[in-house]
Amino acid sequence: MGAPLYGVIGNPIGHSRSPAIHRAFAEQTDIALQYDALLAPLDGFEATVAGFRAAGGRGLNVTVPFKAQAYALCGVRTPRAERAGAVNTLIFPANPGGLVEGDNTDGAGLLADLHRLGVPLNGRRILLLGAGGATRGVLEPLLAAHPAELFIANRSPDKAQALAQDFLALAQPGQLRAGGFADIPPAPFDLIINATAASLAGEQLPLPRAILTPATLAYDMAYGATPTVFLRWAESFGAQTADGLGMLVEQAAESFWRWHSIRPETEPVLRSLRETLQSR
Repeated sequence: MGAPLYGVIGNPIGHSRSPAIHRAFAEQTDIALQYDALLAPLDGFEATVAGFRAAGGRGLNVTVPFKAQAYALCGVRTPRAERAGAVNTLIFPANPGGLVEGDNTDGAGLLADLHRLGVPLNGRRILLLGAGGATRGVLEPLLAAHPAELFIANRSPDKAQALAQDFLALAQPGQLRAGGFADIPPAPFDLIINATAASLAGEQLPLPRAILTPATLAYDMAYGATPTVFLRWAESFGAQTADGLGMLVEQAAESFWRWHSIRPETEPVLRSLRETLQSR
C-alpha cells in the first residue's frame, strides 16, 4: 500500500505552491504522504473529487474557482466554513460512505500571519478591500480579534453592505461598516488588507492617500516575486507592507493540522518559498 493521498484541486492549478508546502511539512514532521495537484475541468469538480476519493484520497485543499462547489459537496461543515460560505479544505472519512467534512482555513491563516508579523488587532482600525469570497473567509476571525472599527470597501457599495449585514450579528454596535471606495473614511487606518483581485490584474485601486501613515500596515493577500501594485502604492507613501505568501503557508499549516493532528513549523517553509520566488 502506498502513502496516503492528499492534494490540491483547482483550475488552473499549475502555479500552486501547495504541493511544495505540504511535502515540506510532511518531511519536517516525518509523515509519509503523497500530495499532488489536480486539474479539474470547470464542469467536472465533483467527478474529479469522487475519483480522487475512490483512489483512497484522504483530503484535498480547494482553490479557485471551486470553493463554493466544495461547500455544497460537504455533508458536514465547520462553523467557520459555514460563516465563510466557502470550503478550502476537504476531509474524507475512512468509511467510503461517510460524509465529507469541509473547513475553511483562510481566516486562521491570515490571523496567524498577522501574529507572526507582530500586528495587533485589538482596538485598531482595519480597512478590508473587496467583498468577495476572500473577504468573507476572513471577516469572522478579524471581528473576533476585537478591532475598534472594520470598514469593508468594494467597487460595488451594495455588495459590501450586503456582506457586512451578513456578519452584523458578530460585531459590536458601530464596529462594522461598509460602502464603496468613495465612502472610505479619509483618516489613517492601522491595517489595510487587499482581498480584491486587482493586484493580479496589475490594477491600482482608487484609494485616498489619507488612509496611510508610516505606522499603517498595507497587507495584500496576493504575492509574487516583486511587490504588487497595491504594495508599491503604499510604499510610496511610507507605509509598512506585507504580501500574502505568509497567509498561504499558514492556512496550509492549518489544513495540515486538520488532517494529521500535528502543527508544523511555518517559518522555515515560508523562508524557503520566499527564496525560491526571489531567485526567479
